[in-house]
Amino acid sequence: MRQGIKTILIQSPTGSGKTLLTSHMLATAADRGMPSWFVVHRRELIKQSTIAFNGEGVKHGIISANFEVSRTSLVQIASVQTLARRFKKYRTPKLIVWDECHHIAANSWSKIFNEYPNSVHIGLTATPERLDGTGLDKWFREMVEGPNVPWLIENKYLSPYKLYAPSSPDLTKVRTRMGDYVGSELTSVVDKPSITGDAIKHYKKLADGKRAVVFCASVEHSKHVVKQFIEAGIPAAHVDGETDTPERDAAIRRFRNGEIKILSNVELFGEGFDVPCIEAAVLLRPTQSLGLFLQQVGRSLRPSPGKDHAIILDHAGNCQRHGLPDDERHWTLKGREKKRTSAPPTTLRVCSRCFAATRRGPYQCSCCGYTFEIESREVEHRDGDLSEVDVTAMRKAKFVEQGQAKNLEALIALGKKRNYKNPYWWATNVIKHRTEKMVK
Repeated sequence: MRQGIKTILIQSPTGSGKTLLTSHMLATAADRGMPSWFVVHRRELIKQSTIAFNGEGVKHGIISANFEVSRTSLVQIASVQTLARRFKKYRTPKLIVWDECHHIAANSWSKIFNEYPNSVHIGLTATPERLDGTGLDKWFREMVEGPNVPWLIENKYLSPYKLYAPSSPDLTKVRTRMGDYVGSELTSVVDKPSITGDAIKHYKKLADGKRAVVFCASVEHSKHVVKQFIEAGIPAAHVDGETDTPERDAAIRRFRNGEIKILSNVELFGEGFDVPCIEAAVLLRPTQSLGLFLQQVGRSLRPSPGKDHAIILDHAGNCQRHGLPDDERHWTLKGREKKRTSAPPTTLRVCSRCFAATRRGPYQCSCCGYTFEIESREVEHRDGDLSEVDVTAMRKAKFVEQGQAKNLEALIALGKKRNYKNPYWWATNVIKHRTEKMVK
């Protein structure tokens, strides 16, 4: 900002404290008499933000339907939908902070953004790219990266996790549109009791009694899942963007209080849903979006008293598609190459003796020592138990493999082998980081 740069993106993982960072920035702006806005896109985020701001002693108004108007407040927490209709009624902000700014291309967002070219715009996101991998350099000039997920876990800002994964569902007949699977076709594939094991069975086996958020492919799918949980004697509720506000608030409150154990949703809690007591994430919706995957698993990683680790039950093959939640990732404002319509081959191997999942490459299971048989290239789809991913072994194997690639050509070949979307970009970034370490 001192250099005159007015559009800055802050990339920092889910749960790393972006809302508290925002409250600090807007409080200091208010101390200098500068009007500022914090723009969010969901009603739940309005409530969470005002609780966080109150906790830090930041006086503020709210620009959102059904909230009391306070136009005199220098700090405003605003719903983007309401703000798009009312922004001319408020003082011109000197600073605008955009929550989940990877949505910035949407009409209501860009309308406000373009209205204030002389204001400082700061975008916040864990995943600085659009659904199809398109970058955000059209809106932001510079990017500042926060701490990564491994550091946050090591320093107890995020919870450790155990990840269990089955074989991926067969999505060969599901088309892609706008960077992700076509919803109606996806629902027809995943809304089946038999798909890669029974979600209820594995919840009882691996997360019994824990509060879990379930991510589904459609409203119909989510309601079916909730019905089955209730029939199994497990208190559950469904919510989505169309659920009446009082009903949605009541369901979230009952979940926080532990009255219900399962909160199933569609496109609602992937972003910004701050409930540290979530102990498990159940993924029943396959996605080609790395951002969506990281947002979903990130819901379970917030630490809370009595929670020694989070549990991730991946029934959708998303970790095979995108890697582990705390894999090293290189972000850029330019985004990535567009995703291919065909799903990449699985990167995890499930041990047939102990069901532990490890990254492909090692010839022996790191848990039980079983020597893997040479596998054919034909993918076998079968029902089976979820198995815990040996995260430490996977990460070590991946690190060793990367270290053995000594030059750019070898790294590009490795990137292609791992099915990265842009192997050249990844390889050049690895070389860059190696050079920076040597200089230091």
